[in-house]
Amino acid sequence: MKRFRFGVQASGPTDAGDQWVEIARRAESLGYSSLLVPDHLDNDQFSPVVAMTAAAMATSTLRVGSLVFDNDYRHPVVLAREMATLDVISQGRLEVGMGAGWRRSDYDQSGIVYDRPGIRIGRLSEALEIMSSMWRDGSATFRGNHYIVEGAIGMPRPFSPNGPPLTIGGGGRKILELASRHAQIVGINASLTAGVINADVVDSASPERFLERIEWVRQSSENRFDQIELQCLTLVAQVVRNSYSWLSEVAPAFGATAEQAMETPIVLAGPVNEIIETLQARRERFGFSYWVIHQQEMEDFAPVVAALDGK
Repeated sequence: MKRFRFGVQASGPTDAGDQWVEIARRAESLGYSSLLVPDHLDNDQFSPVVAMTAAAMATSTLRVGSLVFDNDYRHPVVLAREMATLDVISQGRLEVGMGAGWRRSDYDQSGIVYDRPGIRIGRLSEALEIMSSMWRDGSATFRGNHYIVEGAIGMPRPFSPNGPPLTIGGGGRKILELASRHAQIVGINASLTAGVINADVVDSASPERFLERIEWVRQSSENRFDQIELQCLTLVAQVVRNSYSWLSEVAPAFGATAEQAMETPIVLAGPVNEIIETLQARRERFGFSYWVIHQQEMEDFAPVVAALDGK
């Protein structure tokens, strides 16, 4: 089993750059491995590339990353150069999370066409080929259904050999099979094909569905499954005195019972010792070693990080 590490998904106070720097430094001091920035257009949040760069410059050991870039917002040649630059500046402390896009409101707001999932995933697959070639070989020539690239120069060269590690996650078979071929970190998620958070997400978050998704990754990763780090982005991670009592109040808002919420891998609730035991059990059952919680949970969750990080 891989050693535990923990990340914080944070979007920052959009009116206070100094506070963002302090969030990054605090995450580092509390022992978190990474600070990860989402990429949505309809949220009150910092733009990820600048936020990641600021966090990297303000810290010395903290990894920074995207969770995740929507491929449809950026051309892969441009993003590959930006990420190579940040990898150099951070001296290899970068994780590049890539996704095919899922939130319908982002597309509606921006006017970007919301293609069906298969097209978006196909476009992401081509983008990954281009970016990986630029990082690995120093240039990319590619002719596909979505991109045509002729001799794109991959400069600067990344600090990390062959480029920064890729994170790809999802809840559907096609995206997870793509992740198994390209990513060093694979996030196992609930299904988001509806384009919104609704009851379907809860229905797709059962332990059995997560085990099925992990098996898809295993089957399509050929001989590299043992090299893949499995990541779980939590829905909630709350340190509370009584998990059942707290979830009995919260779970109905998501169309679930307390019992269902306690079983799903994306929910962590209870006293510190109980959460520690839960994480150890879920690593044993699912293989999850890289856990991501949210900015507002960072302080309360820190004792869990202190107890498990690197173990």
